Amino acid sequence: MDRVALRTQVLSRHLHPPPPSFSSSSSSSCIESCACLEYSPAELSESIDFDTKEMRKLMDTHNLEDRDWLYGLIIQSNLFNRRDRGGKVFVGPDYNQSKEQQRLITMKRIEYMADRGAFVGWLTDSTPQSQLRRFALQEVADSFDHSLSIKIGVHFFLWGGALQFFGTKRHHDKWLRDTENYRVKGCFAMTELGHGSNVRGIETVTTYDSNTGEFIVNTPCESAQKYWIGGAANHATHTVVFSQLKINGTNQGVHAFIVQIRDADGNISPHIRIADCGHKIGLNGVDNGRIWFDNVRIPRENLLNSVADVSADGQYSSAIKDPDQRFAAFMAPLTSGRVILASSATYSAKIGLSIAIRYSLTRCAFSLTSNGPEVLLLDYPTHQRRLLPLLAKTYAMSFASNYLKKLYVKRTPESIKTIHVVSSAFKPTLTWHNMRTLQECREAVGGQGLKTENRVGHLKSEYDVQSTFEGDNNVLMQQVSKALLGEYVAAKKKNRPLNGLGLEHINRPYPVIPSQLTSSTLRSIQFQMNIFCLRERDLLNRFAAEVAQHQAQGVSREITFTLTYSLAEDLGKAFADLSIMQIFVEAEENVPAGQLKNVLGLMRSLYAMILLEEDAAFLRYGYLSTDNAAAVRKEVAKLCGELRPHALALVSSFGIPDAFLSPLAFNWIEANTWSSVEN
Repeated sequence: MDRVALRTQVLSRHLHPPPPSFSSSSSSSCIESCACLEYSPAELSESIDFDTKEMRKLMDTHNLEDRDWLYGLIIQSNLFNRRDRGGKVFVGPDYNQSKEQQRLITMKRIEYMADRGAFVGWLTDSTPQSQLRRFALQEVADSFDHSLSIKIGVHFFLWGGALQFFGTKRHHDKWLRDTENYRVKGCFAMTELGHGSNVRGIETVTTYDSNTGEFIVNTPCESAQKYWIGGAANHATHTVVFSQLKINGTNQGVHAFIVQIRDADGNISPHIRIADCGHKIGLNGVDNGRIWFDNVRIPRENLLNSVADVSADGQYSSAIKDPDQRFAAFMAPLTSGRVILASSATYSAKIGLSIAIRYSLTRCAFSLTSNGPEVLLLDYPTHQRRLLPLLAKTYAMSFASNYLKKLYVKRTPESIKTIHVVSSAFKPTLTWHNMRTLQECREAVGGQGLKTENRVGHLKSEYDVQSTFEGDNNVLMQQVSKALLGEYVAAKKKNRPLNGLGLEHINRPYPVIPSQLTSSTLRSIQFQMNIFCLRERDLLNRFAAEVAQHQAQGVSREITFTLTYSLAEDLGKAFADLSIMQIFVEAEENVPAGQLKNVLGLMRSLYAMILLEEDAAFLRYGYLSTDNAAAVRKEVAKLCGELRPHALALVSSFGIPDAFLSPLAFNWIEANTWSSVEN
């Protein structure tokens, strides 16, 4: 409905109110009607000062038509729980269903998407364009339901990705097309009850029988049971099992094997036991299971042998002789999972903010003068301060996740290390941001956030898992710091400039931070880049010095890193923040002069200021004085006030259809009328 029609409808209701919906038992009694709240769409009062379609292109970056195609497919089908609330159609999972019902409907939704060609080329076309389309459609599925996207992701990115990267032609020819067509349903058995992040320590054991030409996969103890395996409890027919490979009594380390766990009719294979992981705080549309292997025999050809192989007579061979490098080669292809989670978290934050900000543009509370009108929530500086910095961060995270996707699809052998480090930094940063954003959005909409149909509250439990799967966030951040330290030490030893991982700025003179920071200085790109470069540079120097000091005292490398975890965490965050800041600046610089660029500049400055305010490292290590820290805090409030008029345009630019939000974002009064209860 266009703006004129909306305004006409509001005026008509005001001039000709409908009759009361209640009746009186006494015809003589008369209840005098009083002025009641009326919903007025935010579009009627809020101005749009820049082209939201152009901003959406910056946000989504790629495959906009493919995204809109899948949005449409979902909205038009009753399989996706279409419902009318407040005069609008919404889609979304029905969380009143049991976990068994949620699992069944999730699988039916996947079949619906498959029948309409959504997954064509996901495994059989490896061009960058095809990979970006795959990411785009995965993000749309995720915007509907995290269970749907995780179920798809396990099948294609984990099972399918393992076949692609760990397998060779014989595996590709046999499995990829059937996987793409869902004739084979795959899962990914890495995590065990006793080992998660420490993959090297997994206890599942595989040996080779040269008499029969078979591998024997075994779960030797209860802590070795495969745990949290998505798809294992109900639907998967095959799995990739990560196991210690023992050949002639020698442990060759972790390798990957294909094992069939069910037949086409769903019957569990011999010598395999499967149990359900049970009800979870979220993701109940995913059938997570536990698997025990009781000396399961599989053909020799089921070893995924791109890294290492075993001959028919039982001889082990690998082109990578160093066990550490061989293990790293097995782990490198798993980066795609972190890439997906980073973008997934960003879209979840976009949904939460779209709902909370739209609600705050139509919901009033209290008046500032006697008998004066109530004030819109977002007109309160406190409410702006709660939501708009998170909105600026979400813009930054969106640019970061798009950068990471493009880095990944254009990967080369030389860029694998960079992708690993950047994804290890971005996945924690973006998933932590999402959880904080959803919590603030839940609180910002008050009690309405507790209703699952309003999404913001329930999304927290759906996405909480992202902090620990595909790598525990804290562990990943420590990996980032170790990688930075490795680059730093190598450069120092060879007396060469730093080159790689964005550390080139350390070759330049130390940046100078002015003793007094004015508003114009705080908003300048040069100052913002300087202070983030200063923090990373100084923390890397401190980290290297502390590690060297411990090692000079004879402390082992492993223990040294446990003693220096505090600096390592600060350094990992500094790397992530600087990288994202640089990506934001580059995105802004590519936009032609105009209002859109001006608004992006305000968002970039708010992103920078909120990082300066929230991270105690800037005060702890003296990068900011207390007076300058106070100036930063004031600047945050000023920027929030300047961005307030653009709030609706900024969330509209996400391009997420109204149907994917919730009734709370629109006519929340009509969505809660008595007639809605009767219907």
